[in-house]
Amino acid sequence: MRKNMKEFKIHLRKKYRSLRENMDLKIKKIWDSKILKKITILNKYKTCKILLTYISKDIEVDTIEIIKRAWQDGKKVAVPACDKETLKMSFYEINSLEDLEKGTFGLLEPKKGICKKVEEPEDAVCIIPGFSFDQEGFRLGYGYGYYDRFLQNFKGTKIGICYNNCISAKLPHGRFDCSVDILITNAFIKEIHSDL
Repeated sequence: MRKNMKEFKIHLRKKYRSLRENMDLKIKKIWDSKILKKITILNKYKTCKILLTYISKDIEVDTIEIIKRAWQDGKKVAVPACDKETLKMSFYEINSLEDLEKGTFGLLEPKKGICKKVEEPEDAVCIIPGFSFDQEGFRLGYGYGYYDRFLQNFKGTKIGICYNNCISAKLPHGRFDCSVDILITNAFIKEIHSDL
């Protein structure tokens, strides 16, 4: 059963990767802009003091513009660094895009020598990537488990961002997987947990 589930997730990742790789760049830019606008109208975004977000790759929802907007809005911004040995992820505050360098998996990460580690951020919003999200807020990640481990102890608001054509009706998930609090696509905002 576990092997079948693993193969199914690999199949889904290939499907959604292909969708994104073949996306028209003009459409992607429009959808990225719509997602940014939806994030910034949220009360949770408006009132948060620090925004935790990933640094996007070409096939992901663009977060560079989200980061720039957060700085304009007077917020602190922290981005993740992954540790391959412990399989854990920590967030470090950045004050400029110059604070980034290539790190784990060739992704841009904070320069640990100059960036301050964020310890148990309170009043934080975390922007979470995924190949796909389902209607219950569960995500299909990249398969390494970094976000799953981090989110186990994260007390702030979890916002999943994804393109509308990558939303699934239901994704496979385990009992330790965390759903996001809010799901945002270019087409809608969905509050998963009504106590927000």
